[in-house]
Amino acid sequence: MPPPASEVPVSTVGRLAATVKRLRAEVSAAHAEADGRALVELAKGILIERLGCGPAQAARQLTELAGLAGLSPLELAADIVNEAARDHVTQAAQDFVRQANSSPASDEAHGDGSSAAVRLRTAESGALAASDTQAVAESLLQHALAPLGATAVAVWSAGPDASLTLCGHAGFAVGEAERWRYVPPGVATVARQALTELRTVRVGSLAKARIPSVGHRQNPQSGRVALPAGTGGRIHGVLEICWPQELPDQSPAVVRQIEALAELCAHTLESMPADGLHPDDRNPAGLAELVNLSESLYDSALVLTPHLDDEGALVDFRILHVNSRFLDPAGRSRGAVDGALLLEAYPLAAGDSELFEKITRVYATGEPFRAHRMTMTALIDDVPLSSVADLSMTRHDGSVLLIWRIEDETARLASLLQHAQRLGRIGGFEENLVTGQITWNGTLFSLYGRSLTDIPVPLQDLADHAHPDDAVAIGRFLRAVLHHRRPASTAFRLVRPDGVTRHIRVIAEPVLDADDRPLAVRGAYQDISSQHWTEVALAATRDQLAHSEQESAERNRLTLQLQHAIMPPAQAPLNAPGLEVAVRYRPAESEAEVGGDWYDAVVLPSKQILLCVGDIAGHGIRAATGMVVLRNAMRGLAITGAGPGQLLSWLNIVAHHLTEQVTATAVCGLFDPETRVLRWARAGHLPPVLVRGEEAFKLPLLRGLLLGALAEAEYEEEEIQLEASDTLLMYTDGLIERRDTSVEDSLTQLLTTAKAPASSLDRRLDRLLTHSESDTDDDTCIIGVRVE
Repeated sequence: MPPPASEVPVSTVGRLAATVKRLRAEVSAAHAEADGRALVELAKGILIERLGCGPAQAARQLTELAGLAGLSPLELAADIVNEAARDHVTQAAQDFVRQANSSPASDEAHGDGSSAAVRLRTAESGALAASDTQAVAESLLQHALAPLGATAVAVWSAGPDASLTLCGHAGFAVGEAERWRYVPPGVATVARQALTELRTVRVGSLAKARIPSVGHRQNPQSGRVALPAGTGGRIHGVLEICWPQELPDQSPAVVRQIEALAELCAHTLESMPADGLHPDDRNPAGLAELVNLSESLYDSALVLTPHLDDEGALVDFRILHVNSRFLDPAGRSRGAVDGALLLEAYPLAAGDSELFEKITRVYATGEPFRAHRMTMTALIDDVPLSSVADLSMTRHDGSVLLIWRIEDETARLASLLQHAQRLGRIGGFEENLVTGQITWNGTLFSLYGRSLTDIPVPLQDLADHAHPDDAVAIGRFLRAVLHHRRPASTAFRLVRPDGVTRHIRVIAEPVLDADDRPLAVRGAYQDISSQHWTEVALAATRDQLAHSEQESAERNRLTLQLQHAIMPPAQAPLNAPGLEVAVRYRPAESEAEVGGDWYDAVVLPSKQILLCVGDIAGHGIRAATGMVVLRNAMRGLAITGAGPGQLLSWLNIVAHHLTEQVTATAVCGLFDPETRVLRWARAGHLPPVLVRGEEAFKLPLLRGLLLGALAEAEYEEEEIQLEASDTLLMYTDGLIERRDTSVEDSLTQLLTTAKAPASSLDRRLDRLLTHSESDTDDDTCIIGVRVE
């Protein structure tokens, strides 16, 4: 009885492990030797065929030639096979030899050209002699990929649903390979990307690319190359190669070797699929069954088989069978396309619709393709003829079944009509006047609030289901259709069995025979309830709007009359000694924008002249009444003899307490004709402009808050000595205000216009109004005084 495992000496365990390692090495060497022996035997067979000698003589000949060439028998065997085969493996080996001769560094990295040929042919021999895909993967890694620096390889088989099955692997942990045995469709991996995009995928590092794959837990930094493995345009799987570090730059020769190995894998997967059955054993009557299947379809169907060139590349598809339901987009018969090449029968299939590309992809990957309302184009007498069809493509073993259903224009229009009737709530009917049979569609039953099993209502009984007030209109409609035999329509209120009243419009026309006798009546009902109530609401809105417009026009008229009564647009000249005074008032263009701009120029009992300009915030009757209050208050306060600063302080109290929250701006001046001194103050208003000689400048911006903002406010006051021929301008913001220009820029433009020479004060004010660039449609007031 052997001792327990815990009592086995460590040296014994070490010896057992060394023995297992040695035996594994011997088995691997034996496999390698067997693979090399298969390559030598293949070369001997070529010599027997070429030299017409026996096996022993061929063996001696191989040994003698190898000695003369300075090569090993295995290397010479690889050269003989390459020379005889002239296939992709040969081309890959020759590319490597050319690079090895031109780049010494490449020799050091990958060995010389002869070893490359030996590796590829040895790997090929091992793959051909292997009993399953697992042995193929081990042979590829040992003989061809390990010398290139690769540490692992995975051979994936592609399923018809785009799934991936790990058929063979080498270099990965057993547990890791078992976890990745099957990859369902839709899971993103390196191999999936190569299969989906049908191209070679190179991933420098799995960790950086964040793409999972078999073995990424062992080495997240590993680089990967995945190639679709296919023959004759059909993809059988994917060859995925793993490097221990980030993927290095690979020479074209190495890339060509990897592509040759992928083609070798494709042949292996084709002969040894994942289910273990040869393609010929899985469905021996595949084509016959597919033809029978196409004949059982009610749509047009083509059975396509791949058409390869001399090198085995897919260039077209042969139309093997056309089913009896075939309807050609160009109107041709079955015989016109049966047996032809696809691109010959439909040369535009490779055009805008990319039909040929989609068929090629279905054949390559096995993924079915379906499209709704796809355009198909055919050439008839060199003229493209297009039609719309629903397409379906599926792969069945080595063939593709292409099914299409050309859209029936009549059926499509009928469907559109049904949708239009449903959306427009239109129900159609036909009443046979001879047999009394009445036909309604489903929408009409719904309009009447009846079930589909109820008896339709005859036209003669229409008044029984309508509001009594509509009986006259219905009677007129029936007489026009049934007696006068002409189309007619009318609107009525339908009272449904559930008590709901709907507004309906009915239109009908008689169907007459050859003797103009009525046979039937056809027509339609439409639910216009929404339209009716919309019209009612619209009429009420129009009436309300007209009333509002009338009230607004009356209010604006009264406001304008009030404004003109206080400040007429044209005012008689003011008789002031030593001073010429002119005023201009321009109301807003829109009556709805009547504002609160005001001005005043009056000689006080003290012989001083009061000059004021103000602007009430807002428009309409409220602004006009506020203007009246402030203007009259200013006149009354001015007779006290107070200065302009004090007058504005009192006027602020009036605006704050004696009005309904009116705010305003104003500028006030008192001119003494004897001394020609102007005392002035401002309440948030634009400063006056003084024109002296050929220059114009604005007066200082004195401190002063707008009127009505606070209960109490003080206003700074200043004096200015005017000279003969000076012109002083007071104005409201309607003269200069623009939406897209700052106040400073607008004032600069005003100064430019104001300093231009003028023959009189009136001409100067008129020019200011004419050249005003204001765009706010606001009232404008200007007071101009010229010192004599």
